[in-house]
Amino acid sequence: MTGAQEPGNVSTLTQRIATSAREHPQRADTSLAHHLDVDWLRAAWERTRKDGALGIDGMTAERYAEDLEATLADLLERAKAGSYRAPAVRRVHIPKGDGRRTRPIGIPTLEDKVLQRAIAMALELLYEQDFVAGSFGFRPGRSAHQALQALWSSVMAMGGGWVLEIDIEPFFDTLDHGHLRAFLDRRVRDGVLRRLIDKWLKAGVMEDGVLTRQAEGTPQGGVISPWLANVYLHYVLDEWFECEMRARLRGRAELIRYADDAVLIFANEADARRVLDVLPKRFGRFGLRLHPRKTQLVYSGPPRAGLTSASFDLLGFTHYWATSRRGRWVLKRKTAKDRLARALRGIKQWCRVHRHEPLEEQHRVLRRKLRGHYAYYGISGNYRALATFRF
Repeated sequence: MTGAQEPGNVSTLTQRIATSAREHPQRADTSLAHHLDVDWLRAAWERTRKDGALGIDGMTAERYAEDLEATLADLLERAKAGSYRAPAVRRVHIPKGDGRRTRPIGIPTLEDKVLQRAIAMALELLYEQDFVAGSFGFRPGRSAHQALQALWSSVMAMGGGWVLEIDIEPFFDTLDHGHLRAFLDRRVRDGVLRRLIDKWLKAGVMEDGVLTRQAEGTPQGGVISPWLANVYLHYVLDEWFECEMRARLRGRAELIRYADDAVLIFANEADARRVLDVLPKRFGRFGLRLHPRKTQLVYSGPPRAGLTSASFDLLGFTHYWATSRRGRWVLKRKTAKDRLARALRGIKQWCRVHRHEPLEEQHRVLRRKLRGHYAYYGISGNYRALATFRF
């Protein structure tokens, strides 16, 4: 959220909170909710997606905005008084990359999205002062493309190296509430915010009319869920790597993380194997498990004596080494096979359902889908995969 998009008092407030957090990195905030007002909720409303799927109450953005000022004032009062009741999220399942399994997604109510966005905006001001440079997911002004560029630049600067792919199984479903609360204690002890976060953690999931409450994990789909996950992995992985492990390494090493997708890059093989040896213990200490097959250490670089370069995946792309048109070895990227297959299945399913609609309408929607695919996967060196998708 930029100053040009905020009301003046919200912009001033964000600067004040961020400055205080930066000047006192070891201090936990105890009065953050005191600064939240209707203007803050209105800014959260502006940033909330209005055309998303409906939650369990069926509330639409049009109905919610009929008397927006009074509605937001009531929401603020309930949130601060402790009378706000976090509704269960509606669970749906979307296909994963292999087409055989599904990923559960939680859909909060519209009002819950607004309040979650408001709290995430407040947390953002505190934690942006703490997060490391290699963390990209769900942070303002940072994107998956920036993470991919940072990865490419780091590997190229090293002239190739050892890449440790990290895969957590299944992260959002096994996040430990006790450890999360301990992590939050380091920065946030405001009673209003912590009470709301606890309510969201305990809200439960509604699926096929059955309410299920979970003792661990966060329901994917809510605005607050990725923020809590970001905080969790900041302390479990990012801070640990930067503050404890980096000083013990002999060569250059870099961390690139986007949400729960992460890779560690090492110039020295011994460094890479040292981290790989201790990483499962580190994650296990906080209730997380590394996937035994998907977490792997590979050499990625120009061919060397006794070494064969292997590819690795991150953020929907397969990264591999090949020669450029000038004959130089470079790290190239192409759409990962599972992502391409999933995208094609989605197009096939849409075409089957809408095959009787006018050709002009089908053409309009397919063009939009193609542009959306190109917007993410349209990077240098990926022409062949893009042409395959278009064909």
